[in-house]
Amino acid sequence: MERPIQTLVAFDFSPSSACALERAVDVAARAPQHVLHIVAAIDPHDRLSVLTAGEAPTYETAERVHQLIVRHVTAAFAGRPTAADVKFFVHARIGKPVKEILDVAEEIGADLIFIGNHGNTGVERFLLGSISERVVREARCPVMVARAKTYKDVELAPVVFYDHERAPHRAPHRAPHSYSYSNRQVISQPPPEWTAG
Repeated sequence: MERPIQTLVAFDFSPSSACALERAVDVAARAPQHVLHIVAAIDPHDRLSVLTAGEAPTYETAERVHQLIVRHVTAAFAGRPTAADVKFFVHARIGKPVKEILDVAEEIGADLIFIGNHGNTGVERFLLGSISERVVREARCPVMVARAKTYKDVELAPVVFYDHERAPHRAPHRAPHSYSYSNRQVISQPPPEWTAG
């Protein structure tokens, strides 16, 4: 059996962290060897936090946050087909976000971290910007910084291969080639003999 891929998601109920959770769920739904660890850090000194509503956090606060995260993860998986059962764990921690995220990463031996990018509002931009940047700098595994897609969908023109007196193998540049991976082989389109000459 394959070794599980320990995947950590930093979550603070902001739109950008919801985007990070969606991306992680997408990955885990297709490749269930990913075990998700969703971590929320409740900063005891941050009275602006949406997690504490201005109150000093307690272990009861952490329990409430834990239950809210379970609801968010459940909603993210709702109605989504998965290749197999997906395991996930919720870590609600009281402490500074960067430290708690990196501590959980250390404890689980994280292979990959998903985190949201800068937010749109002033407070969210300041908090998420500094947190995501520090996690990217200090993490000892790959970090996927998630953001909502704003590129328009583009219909790509099909690549058509044809034989011509000015075929690409006679030109001073290489024509684009497409490749696929099937049955443990990389297959070139067109076959290599097409470009020989």
